[in-house]
Amino acid sequence: MSTHRKSYVLPMIIIAALFFALGFVTWVNGTLIPYLKIACELESDLQSFLVVTAFFIAYAVMSIPSSFVLRGTGYKKGMALALFIMAFGAILFIPAAQARNFDLFLIGLFIIGTGSALLQTAVNPYASIIGPIESAAMRISIMGVCNKFAGILAGLIFGAIALNDADALVQSLKTMDVVAKNAKLDELASRVIIPYMIIAGVLIVLAVSILLSGLPDIKDDGEDIASTDAIPASAGKTSIFQFPHLLLGVLAIFLYVGVEVMAGDTIISYGKSLHIDLSIARYFTQGTLIFMLIGYFVGIFAIPKYLSQQNALKWCAILGVVFTTLAVVTTGYVSVGFIAALGLANSLMWPAIFPLAINGLGKFIKIGSALLVMAIAGGAILPLIYGKLALYSSLQHAYLMMIPCYIFIWYFAIKGHRIGKA
Repeated sequence: MSTHRKSYVLPMIIIAALFFALGFVTWVNGTLIPYLKIACELESDLQSFLVVTAFFIAYAVMSIPSSFVLRGTGYKKGMALALFIMAFGAILFIPAAQARNFDLFLIGLFIIGTGSALLQTAVNPYASIIGPIESAAMRISIMGVCNKFAGILAGLIFGAIALNDADALVQSLKTMDVVAKNAKLDELASRVIIPYMIIAGVLIVLAVSILLSGLPDIKDDGEDIASTDAIPASAGKTSIFQFPHLLLGVLAIFLYVGVEVMAGDTIISYGKSLHIDLSIARYFTQGTLIFMLIGYFVGIFAIPKYLSQQNALKWCAILGVVFTTLAVVTTGYVSVGFIAALGLANSLMWPAIFPLAINGLGKFIKIGSALLVMAIAGGAILPLIYGKLALYSSLQHAYLMMIPCYIFIWYFAIKGHRIGKA
């Protein structure tokens, strides 16, 4: 480990490329929601939110199996396998688009999510333990910049391809006969074929590059790994469930990813509900990601020199409560702006929660990482709850459900990450 900690620039470059790939396939979902609602003639926003559910539910199903896969493959081969799986899911978009079959789109998204779960299970602890644990949040912040920059590009590129002239298209569909309407929707659905062929090709090339690279497999079965304690938290432990700070971290990740996905992937639909043209609203997800980038740059330069991981998490949670409240009590573009600003509140949560939760796990780090990655399923569950609440109130007032989520994350920052480590 000491050798790896002295020189981890090359591995971090490779990890940055993986975070970029994850960001691209994850954040394109925000544009897929309104796109598939039109192309597949979905009846409600709640149904369209199944896009993120299909993607993120894979984390709940596959994260624990992913930890066992990594035991057999190691980090390097596991990352390559994850990329191949993601490429297969992207290829499924071709027959899904040709048949305009929403269920097949969801299957493709689930498979991409499966590969992402395996990749996240490997890449996050790798970034955490490749260097000193106290600066892990800074390294993950750098990776977050790559992730969110990819998300911005994904939304801009895919929005320009798939949602070009969407407002005029929606209006024209209302006056078309059945034959003309189906032909127009078939043309719209076909717009994703070439982009997802390119995505699949890039993922395959990246997988082969990983296999041929000099990326080292890090041994992580020692008690010194991921621990800043004088006496490791893993000393004398026989089960992962004997780490209460990890279990609280799992819940914190679940809630954090849920509110992050709501801020990034529902904001376009929210803008439409305020009668903002889709030609403008399609850029709102990029606004959220830009705020996240600002937060990541703060993390890169401030953690741990000026700001500890736990204090960064505490202040981000407070900002989450403030911005959510302001989004609900304001109107129009101002309200949308506060939802976008939640990107700033969410930015340092993953970089802070993850290392705080795996701190001191020792030989349990792979299974602990798998549990944390499994909690990404919050991105599948919370948006659906949001959509259901919106049916009884409005998309705006349904955002109030985020406030208790941020309050729990604040609790984890000030106390929860220390429980059981005395």
